Formats: sequence, structure tokens, C-alpha cells
Amino acid sequence: MSENQYIAGSSAFGSDTERVVTGAGVLTTRLKSDLTAALKAGDKAAKSNLRMALAALQNAEVAGTQVKTLTEMEEIAVLTKEVRKREDAAQTYRAAGRDELADKEAAEAVFLARYLPRPLSDAELKEIVLAEVAKANAELGDIPTMKNMGAIVKAINAVVAGRADGGKIAALVRAELG
Repeated sequence: MSENQYIAGSSAFGSDTERVVTGAGVLTTRLKSDLTAALKAGDKAAKSNLRMALAALQNAEVAGTQVKTLTEMEEIAVLTKEVRKREDAAQTYRAAGRDELADKEAAEAVFLARYLPRPLSDAELKEIVLAEVAKANAELGDIPTMKNMGAIVKAINAVVAGRADGGKIAALVRAELG
């Protein structure tokens, strides 16, 4: 069995099915490769951050009632959540006057963000929002209202695929529907 696989469901608690789960997502593979390089180079910060990211991905794979292999979008969502956690922690530490911990959390967020797709610029996001509002207008045959906001935001989230903050998307859509 390769290092990317483990057996789930076979434990002392009597599971009668054995499933082989592979952590073979594109992001997981890249993180594991970089972890190997960090281990060889003796880079303690990178090693720590990569192990943390891999643990978060593995936890997401085994969360719920059934073990599953994450899609690339699910991997990105997990890593995005980890980056946000660190950014929020950095703000909290900074507000409490704990600058050394804030700097550590901020550095971890920057490190992990390198593995995420390039975020959309404000202009690119605005263009996508305008296009989706126009598309909704064409489909409805009328100007979309706040009642249509959820469907429009959902369509935009599918297009941006984790490259923009949900709050920012909602604010832009709300402004357009105003």
C-alpha cells in the first residue's frame, strides 16, 4: 500500500467493510511533495504548516458518516477555511497585544495561501457579478430582486470557485439588486 493510502473501517470495533481511501487530490499531492522537500531541507516552519494543512484535509476526508476522497474544490475549500482561521486568529492576537503570536498566525496564513488559486481582483469579481445579474435578468424577463439574490450568489460562487470571499460577493450582488 502506498504512503498516500490508508485503510479505513477496519478497527477493533468490528467494522465488517474495508475501504481504501486515497488522498490523491491535486492539492494533497502537492502538499505531500512539498512536505517531503521541507523535511529534507530541515525547514521547521514549512514542515509544521504543511502537516497542519494535510491534517485538516485528512480530517475533512473522514468527517461525516462515510470516508470520502475530496474533490479539488473541496480541498480548496478546506484550505481556504484554514487560511481564514489563521487570519482571524492573527487579528484576535493583535487586538490583545500579542504581536508575536499574531505574526506567527499571519505568516502561517500567507504560507497556506500560496496553495490556493489566485484571488479575483475587485474588477474581475464586479464583472462576473454584472454578468450573472444580466443573465438572471434575461432568464426572468424582468429585473431581478432581492428574492433572486440567493440564486445569483450561488451561480457566482460556482463561477468563482473559491477565488473570492462569499461576503464580498453577497455585498456586490446586494448593491446591484439594491
